[in-house]
Amino acid sequence: MVEHSKRAVVTGAGGFIGSHLVTHLKALGYWVRGVDIRRPEFGESTADEFLLLDLRERAAAREAFADVHDAYALAANMGGMGFISAHHAEILHSNALINLHSIEAAHEAGVERYLYTSSACIYPEHLQEDAAVRALREEDAYPANPQDAYGWEKLITERLCEYYAHDYGMDVRVVRFHNIFGPYGTWDGGREKAPAAICRKVAIAKLTGATEIEIWGDGEQTRSFCYIDDCVEGIVRLMDSGYTKPLNLGQDRLISINELVDLVCEVAGVTLGKRHIPGPQGVRGRNSDNTRLREVLGWEPRVTLEAGFARTYAWIEEQVRRTQAGEQARLVPA
Repeated sequence: MVEHSKRAVVTGAGGFIGSHLVTHLKALGYWVRGVDIRRPEFGESTADEFLLLDLRERAAAREAFADVHDAYALAANMGGMGFISAHHAEILHSNALINLHSIEAAHEAGVERYLYTSSACIYPEHLQEDAAVRALREEDAYPANPQDAYGWEKLITERLCEYYAHDYGMDVRVVRFHNIFGPYGTWDGGREKAPAAICRKVAIAKLTGATEIEIWGDGEQTRSFCYIDDCVEGIVRLMDSGYTKPLNLGQDRLISINELVDLVCEVAGVTLGKRHIPGPQGVRGRNSDNTRLREVLGWEPRVTLEAGFARTYAWIEEQVRRTQAGEQARLVPA
């Protein structure tokens, strides 16, 4: 347990990972300030203080990072493949401003430790062209060739953290997420990621009696998926480790999208067909090499896909039920 006087800021605290991280830090005894342009969508924040700030503005960043010991920089304009494949300029512009202002404000404020959340999207596209992909090691990042603007802006900010550490002596951490999933995250509207989208499609089919769901591409593209509880534990373990180079954080179990659909169907207790349609798919295959994660932290994610999706699907099915009930109520004449 940390002392209660330990103060932390979590940017992006209104989002999926950020809101879970705030709760995890509170359980460890931190005083926590949450910062975002919006509050959490699916419940009240557990932060001691929640500030609605736009970190694309320098003054807002200075307010966010004042008087804290630890900073967890999660704020980003992002979404699933449908969003990041169609908003390159917006993503790069917005996130560059957020990241530049955030680390400079943390430096000015004398923040003791700064953790930046990067992504497996930084890895070169040419290493991810086969569904049977070799697991990606941290050193595979260079020569650089990310697939999209989201990956480029993450990689640029990794270098920014490196230079702030070198030039100013900042104590930095960089974590590369590999497909984090779980409850209390975006599950519809276009910004949701594949795990939530699949759970939503299966839930709608189950509740409406449909016999199949749509899948973008042939469904043979592969990924690894990490449950949110493991993610936030890994973040804090990395912050406490003293390790300052980029580190993968994810599961290393490779699974195709078709197999993931079957897993979610089993959790939901239904059998559904798959109708493959054109759509953005991202790289063909991506998996996390956890060798260094185990070496550095003496730990790795432990929640199985089956257990994680059981919890995630149950929550998303409940959201679908509520949405359908609300729509039905609006159709009933007064």
